Amino acid sequence: MRRTWPSLAAALGLAVVVLAGARPDRPAGDDPAQSAERMIAASRGRLTPVYAPLAEQMAKDLKLAGRKGIGIDLGSGPGTLIVELCRHSDLHWVNADINPHFFPHFIRLAEVNGFGHRVSAMFADAKDLPFRDNYADVIVSRGSYPFWGDRKKGFQEAYRVLKAGGVAYIGRGLPRELPIATAKAIRSGQGKAIQYDRQAEAEELRKIMKELDIQDFHVHTPPAPDGSDVNYGVWVEFRKPAAAKQP
Repeated sequence: MRRTWPSLAAALGLAVVVLAGARPDRPAGDDPAQSAERMIAASRGRLTPVYAPLAEQMAKDLKLAGRKGIGIDLGSGPGTLIVELCRHSDLHWVNADINPHFFPHFIRLAEVNGFGHRVSAMFADAKDLPFRDNYADVIVSRGSYPFWGDRKKGFQEAYRVLKAGGVAYIGRGLPRELPIATAKAIRSGQGKAIQYDRQAEAEELRKIMKELDIQDFHVHTPPAPDGSDVNYGVWVEFRKPAAAKQP
């Protein structure tokens, strides 16, 4: 049976922190506390310019202004994107992450920015989300899907949790309006570990959508503003129609 108590917590405006053990398939030597510290530092450093314009872009494209209900950021980590999304919507946002070491930082960040009453945190594996069917109005994610393990299963779970009429925007990369100089600076500091063939990624996302029979989708590969080869990422936007059946 799926756990449904997060809906109660969200309705009451509670910040729920579920501390759980490290995932059993975590690579040896990958300490979750240290991993969280590194990502928090990145969110305060080289990735700082990403979140505000990305949230603004999502709010515009997904028509989040004034929207109420439940939003989920899969693998939100430090939760900086959620805090920015709170500025553009009336949704209650859930940080669904497999590493609970992010949560104390996330809750403090939300509280400092005046959004503590509008966020929750939930220990969650993207391949087996702890939410009931048709739970969320909006699901977003930046940079987490490459680490889901079984990507198809992760997208299937996101679609299951999405309400009829809901929308998801999941991918990796940069906001399309990010100045090219900023994008180059971010990319130059990421190293080869973050390099990928975005056209191959786009084809994989299309393949997954078709295999899951998700018909209302669009894969975005935003070009660099100056026409250069700077990688601005790949994203898939999909919607769940009112009468959709689960794939």
